[in-house]
Amino acid sequence: MDLRIGIGTDVHRLVEGRPMRMAGLDWPDEPAGPEGHSDGDVVLHAICDALLSAAGLGDLGSTFGTSDPEWAGADSNALLAETLRRVDDAGWSVGNVAVQLIGNRPRVGTRRAEAEAALTERHGITISLSATTTDGLGLTGRGEGVAAIATALVTRPGHLG
Repeated sequence: MDLRIGIGTDVHRLVEGRPMRMAGLDWPDEPAGPEGHSDGDVVLHAICDALLSAAGLGDLGSTFGTSDPEWAGADSNALLAETLRRVDDAGWSVGNVAVQLIGNRPRVGTRRAEAEAALTERHGITISLSATTTDGLGLTGRGEGVAAIATALVTRPGHLG
């Protein structure tokens, strides 16, 4: 069995009045949301980056560039679905994905299981979500933005090498 691991990261600035969509969920009580070409969901973007990296298919920017109007304002679930299609077309299967949200908001603890279940059901892959703060340090600590880091394992039949 061929195994590959990929790492993905994403960071977006938070903007007052923009909807907060994170980990595939809406957070209607949040006063600010991520700025971006799509909905700015850093959790799903980091997952896409990790999967593309593991499968040797580039990264989020080269796959869904900001110059491509097709993805303007897109729900990041659509980006993940397309990423999974491309990973599958390249002959890879997803083993699992672990992703960590870094920021003060939204507070995912009470909705972690909901996000994991919704993403797993919608996309048919195992996703585990965690979250942390940076104790007031940096852009995430000051509440200026959010970030995420993901690791993905992909497999395919074949020889290790």
